[in-house]
Amino acid sequence: MSSAAVPLRRNRDFILLQVGQTLSTIGSQSTAIAYPLLTLAVTHSPAKAGLVGFALILPWPLVGFIAGVIADRSRRKRVMIATDSVRIVTVVSLIVTLALDRLSFAQIAVVAFVEGTMFVLFNVAEFGALRSIVATHQLPVAVAAEQARYSTVALVAPPLGGTLYGLGRSLPWVANAFAVLFSLGSLLAIRTPFQEERDEEPESNLRAELAEGLRWLWGHAFFRACALLFTGSNLVYEGLFLIIIVVGKRQGLSSGQIGVLIAVFGVCSLVGSTISPRLQRLLSMKQIVISGFWLQLGIAAFIAEPNVYVLLAGSLPMALFLPTANATVIGYRVAVVPDRLTGRVNSVARTIALTGAPFGPLLAGLMLGSISARATVAVFTGMLLLFAVLGTTNRAIRNAPSLSELEPAGT
Repeated sequence: MSSAAVPLRRNRDFILLQVGQTLSTIGSQSTAIAYPLLTLAVTHSPAKAGLVGFALILPWPLVGFIAGVIADRSRRKRVMIATDSVRIVTVVSLIVTLALDRLSFAQIAVVAFVEGTMFVLFNVAEFGALRSIVATHQLPVAVAAEQARYSTVALVAPPLGGTLYGLGRSLPWVANAFAVLFSLGSLLAIRTPFQEERDEEPESNLRAELAEGLRWLWGHAFFRACALLFTGSNLVYEGLFLIIIVVGKRQGLSSGQIGVLIAVFGVCSLVGSTISPRLQRLLSMKQIVISGFWLQLGIAAFIAEPNVYVLLAGSLPMALFLPTANATVIGYRVAVVPDRLTGRVNSVARTIALTGAPFGPLLAGLMLGSISARATVAVFTGMLLLFAVLGTTNRAIRNAPSLSELEPAGT
């Protein structure tokens, strides 16, 4: 397709996709910090705040596989438009209930779950959209640009969400609704089809289609190992945000101040995304993946000094390097998987990798309600150490492929 042959900065459809999704993700991430703050205000329970975090991320292991089949069977743009529309309706329902002062813990959890489900369906379809509008050899850099987008969001959204919540409990969700409207507009303006033209294929059953995507991923030892090992990292990463929120609240920080603390992750992620293409050239795939595991152990500093600022500082190396690790593995996987399997393979990989993620805030909330924050972080540190050792000794990761395989002929 013609749009895939130009540099990314001049690729109109790629820019539209990025701008629209930047605004949409700012909206959703603003509410991501508001969900636990709202739950703590309504219930005064870290465990229930953890349950809401669980509900927000649970859709990945629950519907991730199905999302891949939907993305491969359906018109991807239609899927993305439909999910944005459902998100708007769901968020508006919470805004109305808040205005009527009828909000319950159950509704917070349900709204979080529905919004999380729509994100999964959208995100899986977006992989196919990216592949369709970007040339194959540009995909690792394009995914790095997407990581930069998420990093920018991580910089802007938490303080925005915390500040809006401080001004009015419903304001983060109002901003979210308007942001999703912008996402819808950008999708409608994109001209490139989000999938290749294909011959009509005989109908196959859902189980067979899921199995085909799983077999492809399972047959590639490197992708299989990364998906399995990233499960533990994602569990800790998601739980860490709730720990920062709860510890910050216990130290007397306001919602806006907590938002600023989490925004520091965004600063490091943005820097990491900026240097990601350079690191991809300087380091091998093996070095990138293994380094990512060991840099996560910085949170152990909190065990020696249980202060929210120490926990934040110990987390920064992870935030700085994570965009490179994600862009490298995801970009390579998107580039080499056949187009007709793009949705299924990437949903399988993401589903496996994120299976542990919902349990991060759930486990953190339960532990914070029964043991100290120091002991909670000690448990998480032990888990990270185990996965770092497993990753370093894994044969498939030590023999990881090279990004140079994606270079077009003649370059």
